[in-house]
Amino acid sequence: MSNTTSSIITIGREYGSGGRQIGQEVAKYFGIKCYDKELLERAANDSGICKELFEHHDEKPTNSFLYSLVMDTYSFGYSSAGFNDMPMNHKIFLAQFDAIKKLAEEGPCVMVGRCADYALSDWPDCFSIFIHADMDARIRRIASKYGKSDKEAKDIIIKTDKSRASYYNYYTNKKWGSAKDYNLCIDSGKLGLDNAAKIIINAVQVFDESKKK
Repeated sequence: MSNTTSSIITIGREYGSGGRQIGQEVAKYFGIKCYDKELLERAANDSGICKELFEHHDEKPTNSFLYSLVMDTYSFGYSSAGFNDMPMNHKIFLAQFDAIKKLAEEGPCVMVGRCADYALSDWPDCFSIFIHADMDARIRRIASKYGKSDKEAKDIIIKTDKSRASYYNYYTNKKWGSAKDYNLCIDSGKLGLDNAAKIIINAVQVFDESKKK
């Protein structure tokens, strides 16, 4: 099969499952771009909202009313019908949503997190993936990568997963990590990152072939 693709590949992931690294490997194989935090920069540039605000809200559930009230005293210049009346967290999400669609229009790529599968749910060329792993595997990965104790790593994992789930569930009509809402779910703890990337590559190639029939 060809090492090119016509698909937009979205990757949801549990923290510590290696989703970003797997996404980068898949993108490298197909010769396409991988967008993770780069999505925030694109959304900031397109919307005129400062990048720091996107980073503050990145895959986090809605922030306090007070924070939104304070931030809304500023003018950011990103306007559409009713947009300026929205809480800041909604503005951030809509700007990201718009950036994801624009990037998809530019051609095949890999997008990691940020509800990209939901933003592109009506795109026939979108192939959505969720990567998970058992807690022990994720603890080992995070503890090793960031020099944390097992307890510290576990606390970070639980907090980050809870935040990602709350964010995803709040802004979409789906449940974060629910197998039925993705085209493919992979256990990177059992398979390893390299094998997980290979499985995704094979699945995308099959998906591309099926579109030709």
